Amino acid sequence: MGSLSGKNAVVTGSTSGIGLAYARAFAGAGANVVINGFGSPEDIEKERSKIESDFKVKAVYSPADMTKPAEIAEMIALGEKSFGSVDILVNNAGIQFVSPIEEFPIEKWDQIIAINLSSAFHAIRAAVPGMKKKGWGRIINTASAHSLVASPFKSAYVSAKHGIAGLTKTVALEVATHKITCNCISPGYVWTPLVEKQIPDTMKARNLTREQVINDVLLDAQPTKEFVTSEQVAALALFLCGDDAAQITGTNLSIDGGWTAE
Repeated sequence: MGSLSGKNAVVTGSTSGIGLAYARAFAGAGANVVINGFGSPEDIEKERSKIESDFKVKAVYSPADMTKPAEIAEMIALGEKSFGSVDILVNNAGIQFVSPIEEFPIEKWDQIIAINLSSAFHAIRAAVPGMKKKGWGRIINTASAHSLVASPFKSAYVSAKHGIAGLTKTVALEVATHKITCNCISPGYVWTPLVEKQIPDTMKARNLTREQVINDVLLDAQPTKEFVTSEQVAALALFLCGDDAAQITGTNLSIDGGWTAE
C-alpha cells in the first residue's frame, strides 16, 4: 500500500515538467490524480494512460483553462465527482514572459497574474470546503526562488510568485485547525520546457549566446552550479503530503541550489 493510497490529487499544469513529476510521484504513492494543462491531445492521453498503467491508479484529464475561474471550479468538481474527494491540491500552472517593464505588454502582465496567481486562489477556494468536510487536506503551491528575490525583466512573474507566497501563508492560517496544511515550494532553475523556452528571449534581452545564458544567467544564480530536477521538487511535495509534515504549514520551502542564501 502506498502512503497516499485512498487519496486523490489535482495538479494544475501537469502535462509536462514539474507538474507531471508531481502527478507521477503522487500516483506512485497510490493516489488517483487529475492532470491538467496544455499540449497535443495525443501527448496528454499518452501521459494520462501511462500514469494508470505504471502505477495502477486512476488518472483523469481536465482541460480547464487557468485564466477562467468557472473552468477551474469545474476541474475541482471533476476530481470530486471522479474520485469522491480532492485531498491534495497542487497549484503549479505557470507561464513566463521576459521584457523590460516599459515595453512589457499589458496583456502578458494580465495573463501571467491570472495563470500564475489568480488560478491558485480560484482552485483553493473551490477545494477547501471538501477538505474541511473530510477533516484532511494538503495544498501545495509551486512558487519559485522569485517568490523571495527578483530578477530583472520578469516584473509580472516575480509579482505573481511573491503573491503566491502571501496567499500560501493566509490560507494556512485559515485552515490550520482543520488538519489541512498549505505550503509553497520555491524551486530555483529546473530544467523544464518553461526554462528552455525562455532561453531565446533572454539571449535577445541580454545579447548573449545560448551557453552564456545557461552558465552566466541561469546557473549563475545557483551556487551548486546545477539545475534542480523535477523529481527532487516532486519528492519534497510528496513529503509534505505525509503525516510527518502535519505541522509544516504556511512555509515557503526553497529548493534552489543555494540561490536565495546569497
